[in-house]
Amino acid sequence: MSNTNEPSEVPVQRFESINTTTSRPPQPSINRSHSKSEVQHANTHASQKEGRDPRLDVNLPYRTLTSNANMCEYTAEKPTGEIDGPLEANGKARYKLVTFTPNDPENPKNWSKAFKWYCTMVVALTCFVVAFCSSVITAGIVGVEEEFNRSEEIALISISIFVVGFGLGPMVFAPLSEVLGRRVIYASTLLLAVIFIIPCAVAPNIQTLLVCRAIDGIAFSAPMTLVGGTLSDLWKTEERGIPMAAFSAAPFIGPAIGPLVGGFLFDAAGWRWLYWIQLILAGCVYILITFTVPETYAPTILARRAAKLRKSTGESDHVTEQDLDLRPFTERLRVFLIRPFQLLFGELIVFLVSVYMSVLYGLLYMFFVAFPIVFQEGKGYSAGITGLMFIPLAVGVVASACCAPWVNAHYLKMCQKYNGAPPPEVRLFPMMVSCWFIPIGLFVFAWTSYPHLIWVGPALGGFPVGFGFIFLYNSANNYIVDSYQHQAASALAAKTFIRSFWGAAVVLFTEQMYARCGYQWASSILAFISLACCAIPYVFYFYGEKIRRHSKYAYSGDDEETLKTKDSANEEDLHRAVSYVSTP
Repeated sequence: MSNTNEPSEVPVQRFESINTTTSRPPQPSINRSHSKSEVQHANTHASQKEGRDPRLDVNLPYRTLTSNANMCEYTAEKPTGEIDGPLEANGKARYKLVTFTPNDPENPKNWSKAFKWYCTMVVALTCFVVAFCSSVITAGIVGVEEEFNRSEEIALISISIFVVGFGLGPMVFAPLSEVLGRRVIYASTLLLAVIFIIPCAVAPNIQTLLVCRAIDGIAFSAPMTLVGGTLSDLWKTEERGIPMAAFSAAPFIGPAIGPLVGGFLFDAAGWRWLYWIQLILAGCVYILITFTVPETYAPTILARRAAKLRKSTGESDHVTEQDLDLRPFTERLRVFLIRPFQLLFGELIVFLVSVYMSVLYGLLYMFFVAFPIVFQEGKGYSAGITGLMFIPLAVGVVASACCAPWVNAHYLKMCQKYNGAPPPEVRLFPMMVSCWFIPIGLFVFAWTSYPHLIWVGPALGGFPVGFGFIFLYNSANNYIVDSYQHQAASALAAKTFIRSFWGAAVVLFTEQMYARCGYQWASSILAFISLACCAIPYVFYFYGEKIRRHSKYAYSGDDEETLKTKDSANEEDLHRAVSYVSTP
């Protein structure tokens, strides 16, 4: 999904008036002539007339602006650099929405490819470091137990509480970035994370370690949340395949490389150096992303431009949609904090996809505990050698990332087949194929994990698991985006929330599960669960359209005939509600 030169939906006519004072930013009073239901009905009518818009960008500020905001401002390029708002009786526009101009150098999509690739690699590296920090400490859990004289369950909380932060942070940081921009969120949260790594490294007790790990988890969640949006800011749709593949691999390679590095570092220098290495890496990416990557979020860039125009011209009518939206913060807060839970527990698609992604995410973190059990306890390997067993998992992730161009090419063929607007279920093809790799890898890991057998079997079991991860995650995210369109950001937040809490939970009971069930059956239980989840993409492929048709939030694809039964007077009102289309 991407910004384009055309609006992502037909803009609804606005009836605001601008405060003419110039001493402060304009504070227009909002007085809409149509009721909320009429506007929503009009938007639905326009949406259904045009079909699902494949150019929709879910990174536009849908959660922090009203549903009838003119998003064309952020996607169009006008020679004048502005779009006229509704006209007064004298024919003069009430306000002017600031836009980019053609080939605008401040538009991130017009930056040079070399610089866009630099920004892409910096944010992908940041994502890798965050994922690395979540898993590198697994090799030193024993050291924490011994130094603070605590049980293994207490020591493992340092992993769980970090992952819990991954679920809490996006609920706030994602919508906050729609108000303040990407750069300020990157800079502030990474700085906070870097600072609180230091108390972890010098912690005198377990309490200090856990509190600071919790803060780090919340702070580090922001970069993980914003990276996908940053890439959408930088790249056009047709250019985005390879950059997104590089980003998709980073969060999965990080957890695979973390135990590898952490194992040898723990053997050589002790568990505290597992935090000093985090400080070094996090400090480097903080400097890179804060001082070398400029703001990429179009609404923030245009808001600053509008403020400069008001100051330089003395005219208050140069505004953005954010200036026109005067809803109280509490109302916005209710939208982006409550809406994800409404989607999670009220939408079958969001719920089942979230459950599936939670199973996979929990499996990844379960490996951090299961590998030491199988290889250190079972085979007597050191922490460093056990870390080497994660290499096939990392290779599987890289291999699947390399296949991303072929998956993208297949989707483009489907776009042609469906005249540019394929149904969301087309996104499920990679998921329907790759879902089988997960249980295959788990069964291999399970039944080759006997202590007397060679290490090759359980180690290679990680390859199909890693290979299936990216395909499943990307397909699931794309399916949610295409199914929920303007609600997609909230749906993805719901998925992240439940996924992170399950990932944190499995770490705490994996040891007990392997102790009671044995190496083989403990892994087999997870394999059977993942095998059962393989039905989810097939159910949605065959019944997804029917489910969406009865959904409150999803785009259902209803026929226009439903709307044609309305009386002509009501139809005329709806037509007027969507009649204002911006012209160059």
